[in-house]
Amino acid sequence: MMMEYFLVIGAYLIGSIPFGLVLGRVAGVDVRAAGSGNIGATNVARLVGKKLGGLTLVCDALKGIVPMLVAGWLLENGSRRELWVALCGGAAFLGHLYPLYLRFRGGKGVATALGIFLYLSPVAALIDVLIFVGVVCNWGYVSLGSLTAALLMPGLVWLMSGSVNNSLLAFGIGVLIWVKHRENIERLMKHEEKSWRKEKSDQ
Repeated sequence: MMMEYFLVIGAYLIGSIPFGLVLGRVAGVDVRAAGSGNIGATNVARLVGKKLGGLTLVCDALKGIVPMLVAGWLLENGSRRELWVALCGGAAFLGHLYPLYLRFRGGKGVATALGIFLYLSPVAALIDVLIFVGVVCNWGYVSLGSLTAALLMPGLVWLMSGSVNNSLLAFGIGVLIWVKHRENIERLMKHEEKSWRKEKSDQ
């Protein structure tokens, strides 16, 4: 039982690694002090370029999937393997949202959620990514795409896996993504949210 607890704690600590902040500093920018102030891939891409933004996306996604892969491997013969793997995914996600290293002020969790969903159901994750891309391309708002994907993911995970533990994890992640995007929701309702289309046309 001790191993399971250590895996959950380790997952949280891995999730707490602020890759966006680190990569931003490599480029000479504190992403917390510019743009949206968020340490996620979208703000990094806006401030220091798409390459580092893409790298941030990959690293943040790995924070979600790697702890689950490790837990799944180490607990291969465990009677409650699925539950503990889900808890590791949840811990990694909470680490990104509330990182120990940044006084619990982290990102919005979309990329880390992607990594988690890739583990839970690659097919569901792929469908959700396509929906995200469709929303962003059609309406121009990354936040709207993220909110839509977060809303649909619990149902997709349930349909593809039939797992209660995985579906509850997806639901909890979806709720927290919406909570973290509350300012974006307010701006969307006021038609004040930054549009990807407008940013591209202004370049």
